[in-house]
Amino acid sequence: MSPLVITILIVSGIVVLIAIAYINHMVENNKLEKARIKADLNDRLRRCTDLAEALPGQLMTPALKLFLSRLQLHFSERMLPLDKGNNALKARIEELRKLIAQGEAITVNNPPQPIINEAKAKDVRFQLENLHGQLTRCAKEGTINANEAKHWVKEVRHMLTQVHIEFFGNLGHQALLQNQPGQARLAFERGVQYLRKQPDPAPYQNALKKFEEQLARANALVLETSKPSSSQTSELDAGLDSLGGDDEWKKKNIYD
Repeated sequence: MSPLVITILIVSGIVVLIAIAYINHMVENNKLEKARIKADLNDRLRRCTDLAEALPGQLMTPALKLFLSRLQLHFSERMLPLDKGNNALKARIEELRKLIAQGEAITVNNPPQPIINEAKAKDVRFQLENLHGQLTRCAKEGTINANEAKHWVKEVRHMLTQVHIEFFGNLGHQALLQNQPGQARLAFERGVQYLRKQPDPAPYQNALKKFEEQLARANALVLETSKPSSSQTSELDAGLDSLGGDDEWKKKNIYD
């Protein structure tokens, strides 16, 4: 075998090895990319499902339920080619299609969840921030159009305002029940300030008026509780009388 043939065989072997390595690298990268996409879709599907099922009933509307169902279907259909043997996913897709076919008649089973403390208010605010994040990303990807995204962003802001109205109102009411007018005044005052700072305060005029009335009542209670009682006043007058009049006090200071 001539040296030229040997060289050609060696070079060919090296080329084959490089080609195999490159193909393996491409296959591995493709697997990793599919795994990344699948994990991302799973996460977004989970977030939308959690929102559809766990958002408080006083914030969930048929329109929002329908919208979240559409997003769930979109992510599920994108995931199916990456997980073709997932029968549970196939069943869920069929279920979502039936729900979406109901339109505005879709059933809303979310129970109301009173927002009575800061922990609950933060929890619901986190849910709304999550929804806002999904809206923003879907708009960038073209999953929803710009007008639809704008509409739902506005709705999320409105829901966040509703959360604050309910939170401050419940906080103030609880304080009044516990005979803490000072704490009630603080809660109602925060409610008034929050609504006055809204970019569009017009939809919240009734809530603002109610907060202002509650604030006035709490202020009156604070003033009332800060006044000394009649018995305390009598005891104070008696104590002052026992010290003598003003002239007597002056005389004592002069002659002492």
